[in-house]
Amino acid sequence: MSTPQATGTGTGPATAVASPPAISSVSPAAGSPGGGTLVTLTGSNFTQATAVRFGPTLASSFTVVSATRITAVAPPGSGTVLITVTTPGGTSNGVAYSYTATPVPSLTGVSPAQGPASGGTTVTLTGGNLLGATAVRFGAVSASSFTVVSATQITAVAPPGSGTVQVTVVTPGGTSNGVAFTYVTAPVPVLSAVSPGQGPVGGGNSVTLTGSGLTGVTAVTFGSVPASSFTAVSATQINAVAPPGTAGPVQITVTGPGGTSNGVTYFYVGVPSLTGASPVQGPTSGGTTVTLTGTHLLGATAVRFGAVSASSFTVVSDTQITAVAPPGSGTVQITVVTPGGTSNGVPYAYVAVPVLTGLSPTGGPLTAGTTVTLFGSGLTTTSSVLFGSTPAPFTVVSDSWVTATAPSGPAGPVNVRVTTPGGTSNSVVFTRVAAPGI
Repeated sequence: MSTPQATGTGTGPATAVASPPAISSVSPAAGSPGGGTLVTLTGSNFTQATAVRFGPTLASSFTVVSATRITAVAPPGSGTVLITVTTPGGTSNGVAYSYTATPVPSLTGVSPAQGPASGGTTVTLTGGNLLGATAVRFGAVSASSFTVVSATQITAVAPPGSGTVQVTVVTPGGTSNGVAFTYVTAPVPVLSAVSPGQGPVGGGNSVTLTGSGLTGVTAVTFGSVPASSFTAVSATQINAVAPPGTAGPVQITVTGPGGTSNGVTYFYVGVPSLTGASPVQGPTSGGTTVTLTGTHLLGATAVRFGAVSASSFTVVSDTQITAVAPPGSGTVQITVVTPGGTSNGVPYAYVAVPVLTGLSPTGGPLTAGTTVTLFGSGLTTTSSVLFGSTPAPFTVVSDSWVTATAPSGPAGPVNVRVTTPGGTSNSVVFTRVAAPGI
């Protein structure tokens, strides 16, 4: 710290004449009439400064930081004066500094009012006349950083400390009253689990965090995003509502008086979507195994055929599920439910069991080739026609009419049945007759 001192003259060896100092700027350019404002001067040739004056009055004190910077404490004064710097090279130009009746700042609150002894807590100070703040102090220690939000609000990062200290704000108008901030010696919170461990990208689902040291938690974050809301249930449990996110894993952390916890992994799950089902139809009695394809199918909790849950299902991969259709009727939409939401639907048709009411002709020779017409209902989706256990070529004419070519076989009656996705029909009898012999 340099202090103002008188200059003198003397004799001695000839020396180079020092360049006079020059001031380019001053910050702040105004301060309280009572003095005490810390002013920073920038310029050149400050190295051997012997005096800093506010008008004719010496600065209360000053420090030569470098050849281009000096900090000086303004003395009491009034009006507008010129600040000058004197060195062996001469006296600088003057820059204007105004003594203004700036209101003294005041504080009404601090939130949160406590934090860990290691510092790092971001606090919000509220009050009045806070514009132009030059310092925020926690006791005698300056804040790690601060931001003047408005004339009534400042955010500041608490430095390390202990016990209860008074937070004050310094502006050109003076130093505010103090508000209490307590440094808490508390354990760092620890998280051990989150349940459920996944949820939709849209957020909004509730999760339970378990661990230790969770008392007094002031923040819960999903990645870098604050929870939509949270409730500290006990020292070992917190309930939180997940904010929106993007598909993939994030780390959930909690912050308390003792610091910030470790992270536990939480997965944001994309909304499932379906692109197809195979087969797309089956009997009304259910039991058909259907393969569903799509995206974001991992973690599926339900597969529904209309409003009815599948008899069972297996998640094969993120893009495939197999499900057993329950009993049903008509055409329904198959949907998949995951923690990410409910998928779009793909259609699935329940097909009634086919019914045969007759055939014509009712018999024929032992050899193949007789064209037989089968009558009934539900025949549109016929997939096979059997004479006993022998398949026959067939043609579907309509929902009530199928023609088939009888295969060869032994003499006597044979049961004829048709099969569709709805099942296998009842049987009607076709009788093979041997040709007469002479």
